[in-house]
Amino acid sequence: MINKTNFKSKPAVILFNSLLLPPSQTFIRDPAEKLQQFNAYYVGSRRVQGLELPTERTLVINSGSFKGKIDEQIFKLSGFAPQLYRQIQRLNPVLIHAQFGLSGALMLPWIESLNIPLIVHYRGADATVKPEQSRYISLNHWIYFNRLEALKQKTTLFLTVSKFIQKKLLENGFPPEKIRPHYHGVDINKFCPSPEIQREPIVLFVGRLTEKKGGEYLIKAMSQVQTEKPEVKLVIIGDGELRTKLETLAAQKLKNYQFLGTQPPETVRNWMNRSRILILPSITASQGDSEGLPNVVLEAQAMGLPVVSTYHAGIPEAIIHGETGFLTPEKDIKGLAEYSLQLLDNLELWQQFSQRGRTQVESNFNQDKQAAVLETIYQSILDQRNN
Repeated sequence: MINKTNFKSKPAVILFNSLLLPPSQTFIRDPAEKLQQFNAYYVGSRRVQGLELPTERTLVINSGSFKGKIDEQIFKLSGFAPQLYRQIQRLNPVLIHAQFGLSGALMLPWIESLNIPLIVHYRGADATVKPEQSRYISLNHWIYFNRLEALKQKTTLFLTVSKFIQKKLLENGFPPEKIRPHYHGVDINKFCPSPEIQREPIVLFVGRLTEKKGGEYLIKAMSQVQTEKPEVKLVIIGDGELRTKLETLAAQKLKNYQFLGTQPPETVRNWMNRSRILILPSITASQGDSEGLPNVVLEAQAMGLPVVSTYHAGIPEAIIHGETGFLTPEKDIKGLAEYSLQLLDNLELWQQFSQRGRTQVESNFNQDKQAAVLETIYQSILDQRNN
């Protein structure tokens, strides 16, 4: 997973994310470790419990002390973090690739003093939440909306995880010539079905238990499925602020279910290999929060696991309705249940979707290919700057 060799001989790229790195953000680390022409250094405001990162390439402001907490707030408000800044200077980075819009705003003071290009990668809520609803959610949000116009002007390139997010940036007045969609992809060698593992009557959900993931509609749809097929089990992997509420609803509605909380990637892959269907009933949350393109729908299809999801955000860019999976309108409980029953009842249809889904990911969402594209993007920015 972590590339520890020959990292001093290549140009340094700073991957900045305010938090390094929550368990769900494999889509940041994994492509970075595929880079061949550049070395990724992970830089953030604070290290959090989550993904393994290479110690020699991970730098943070707040290491957990009281002073670190104060230093983190000072950095966010002013960009002042002299010790970390000196470490970054010694790396002589060629560009900064900020993860999410909020982290991009935090990098504005640094790109001016370092005099290097800034790429900002938009992936979901950062492009869809509205200032009147979210300006005061956190210090990061307040800073982001205060610096947004400067971010539009001073950023070299905005990458978007889907065409849907590209459209949202255009609607919010971002310069069209600076926006480019870029799919992050899946490691198709790691996410590969094992024919030795027997499929079971399991419907799987993987994701954070937040409003936009549509957990309420998942449970209600599964109640209808279990009315016809009580042997079908719902397995929910993930955690979040709605877990207690969803566990209560499941206890009322379902006969056969399990909440597993956050699990390591290898455990998730094992469940994807055992299950018959993955359901992701994503919705637009009350504050406008939307998905970008959830990696889990790519991972599931790579594992030969058909997906039932919604016409939401970038999901239709990855799932071809009626060919690699099924899509319903948001909050369509009946549709989620009926499509799930179709795949549970019709083995031939299931096999077609399983094979086509794998082919779709191999063709369009191969992480190795997408990492190579990302390097081409980096190099083109540097070439333009040097000409």
